[in-house]
Amino acid sequence: MRNLFEKKPLAMLLEEMKHENRLRRILGPVQLSSLGIGAIIGTGIFVLTGVAAHDKAGPALILSFVVAGIACIFAALCYAEFASMVPVAGSAYTYAYATMGELFAWIIGWDLVLEYTVASATVAHGWSHYFLDFISIFGLSIPKVLTNAPFDFNPATGLVSMTGTWFDLPAIVIAAIVTVILVKGIQESATFNTAMVALKVVVVFFVIIVGAMYVKPENWRPFAPFGLGGISFFGKTLWGQTGAGGEPLGMLAGSAMIFFAYIGFDSVSTHAEEAKNPQRDVPIGIIASLIICTVLYIAVTAVLTGMVPYDKISIDAPVSNAFAQVGLPWAQFIISLAALAGITSVLLVMMLSQPRVFLAMARDGLVPESIFGAIHEKYRTPHKSTILTGFVVALLGALIPLRILAELVNIGTLLAFVIVCAAVLIMRRTNPEAARPFRCPMVPLVPILGIVFCMVLMFSLPVENWIRLVVWLGIGFVIYFFYGRHHSVLAKNRAAAALPPADGTPEAA
Repeated sequence: MRNLFEKKPLAMLLEEMKHENRLRRILGPVQLSSLGIGAIIGTGIFVLTGVAAHDKAGPALILSFVVAGIACIFAALCYAEFASMVPVAGSAYTYAYATMGELFAWIIGWDLVLEYTVASATVAHGWSHYFLDFISIFGLSIPKVLTNAPFDFNPATGLVSMTGTWFDLPAIVIAAIVTVILVKGIQESATFNTAMVALKVVVVFFVIIVGAMYVKPENWRPFAPFGLGGISFFGKTLWGQTGAGGEPLGMLAGSAMIFFAYIGFDSVSTHAEEAKNPQRDVPIGIIASLIICTVLYIAVTAVLTGMVPYDKISIDAPVSNAFAQVGLPWAQFIISLAALAGITSVLLVMMLSQPRVFLAMARDGLVPESIFGAIHEKYRTPHKSTILTGFVVALLGALIPLRILAELVNIGTLLAFVIVCAAVLIMRRTNPEAARPFRCPMVPLVPILGIVFCMVLMFSLPVENWIRLVVWLGIGFVIYFFYGRHHSVLAKNRAAAALPPADGTPEAA
């Protein structure tokens, strides 16, 4: 049991940074901020606002974004401190290894696999709906059986129904295209992402400015049709309304759903190993991207719910459809095009982050290094795990409905944030003398508030999400105890240090 909680020394992490099998340090603060904005702005504005406003919160979704943003700010400050201390691939996985031990590192690493892979599938699914909306402007379409997941979950009835389709073909295609770009290299990926970010930020301002002219204040009434609550405890609603399927409803329930929209900022920390000056640039990228996107989210949500009654907002393509409803079909073209670009950049960053987490775990021996630790000789990217990630993302995006994917991602992300906030508290006590180029302010208050806010949002998710999380972690434990524990580099080093010398002399031992 002691071995399961053995920590990876900070000195070992810093020493590993000097090895040859590293990623290229070519990202500056602008590129890192663009990666963060690229991951954040997209699915949250262009897809999830429709589901959350229609099913969970109504116009009170404006406050939902405020609450989720506050929770993220606390977590972001904790992420920034760790990223400046240990600028290597792995993000929260690496931080947990240094503070809580190997078992907790595995839990968070496996949780990040859930976060990034399922998030990518969610984004691919959202991209597909906007692609169909975009080509419909030109009178084009693809066969209906190739446009959606084969089943869906209806929160109004709590029942699963068949959609009459086979799979989501556009989701498969975009996952394949992004995979090719990512294998090619981080420089190409970052340049492509920066161009996509510039385009979608311009269109987001277009949505805010033009959409504000069509806002009708009466659409904001009632402001909170489902109430301001939404907290439940394993299926029992403690505060707020309950849906037909037993899920919590209200402003906080909306926060829990759209929390997915914020997960991009933590992906910046997974690229710390590729930052030119990680101690300075990574904290800038994390905090700048989060603040910019929070302000834009609140503004777009206010405009969207003011343009169209919340119960008339489209679930599949809410923003472009809202402009079509107010008689601006020409704007539908612009927004759909930008949404495609925006959601593509989200998918790129998510699929870019996942292999970096696998890379860190492979270096520690917890997953097969021949697959997940392999670096392409020419492109210097983790090509094998990138291709594997692309395959799984395409599969999930083609077969699993949007609602199930989005909520599954959120609980995994929130758990990661809780562990990172707790890790800051632990590291301040166990390694107070360690160099911290960026220090999280007001410790222990900020990490504790981060834990509390994230836990509240976790309990605002339906009980099915907890069940899925437990099942996912159970699968992870099986892999760890049958493979990871026996191949752990830390465990092997410990065992080698304990072996007697060849001649049996105690001095050599």
